[in-house]
Amino acid sequence: MDVIYEYRQILIEGTFVTISLAVLSLLLSIVLGLIGAFAQLSPRRGLRRAGNIYTVFVRSVPDLVLMMLIFFGGQTFVTQIGSLTGLWGYVEINQFVAGVLTLGFIFGAYMAETFRGAIMAIPRGQIEAAMAVGMTPSQIFRIVTWPQMVRFALPSFTNNWLVLVKSTALVSVIGLHDLVWNAFSAGRSTHQLFTFMVTVMVIYLIITAISDVLLRMVDRKYAAGVRKA
Repeated sequence: MDVIYEYRQILIEGTFVTISLAVLSLLLSIVLGLIGAFAQLSPRRGLRRAGNIYTVFVRSVPDLVLMMLIFFGGQTFVTQIGSLTGLWGYVEINQFVAGVLTLGFIFGAYMAETFRGAIMAIPRGQIEAAMAVGMTPSQIFRIVTWPQMVRFALPSFTNNWLVLVKSTALVSVIGLHDLVWNAFSAGRSTHQLFTFMVTVMVIYLIITAISDVLLRMVDRKYAAGVRKA
């Protein structure tokens, strides 16, 4: 354990990067998930098709391939657009931004399916009753749809979040100094790679345990007054 204590600073820094990456990716995935869910439930055929293409595409392409495409191809694509339009020059997408965009884009598709299923689970009669009393669409979403959607979506949402946390390890492949990259570098330099990988495992378990406790608290809040079967 002495070697772990010696390298504690880079492990702490890597943990902070990993948590920041996971949280920002989650926020982006929630936004994309809501957009995708409402697109799939839209009465417009074009929006439904776009939402379905998004989810099918993400589920068909490996996460690592998407990360490579965004990191290496994304900056080339943006730079070429800037050259053609004359609006900007060379644009570089760093590893952290590429990781957030990739994980947010990937898990946005899974969140879209989660939110779509949760919205469909809300009895249609409640929406119709809200419309009948004169509620605006924003009021219906805030008072009727959102609280129940959260309750129905939380089990799948929790699973998506935990998988997202584990998927942050992929970003080490493109050189981001996250927990896995820092631990691997330290383990290789000290010839104690197994020790550092066990430490990484323990840190991920701690993050998962804390996440589980917090999400259970959220579940109890939104399930208040609901009789369990």
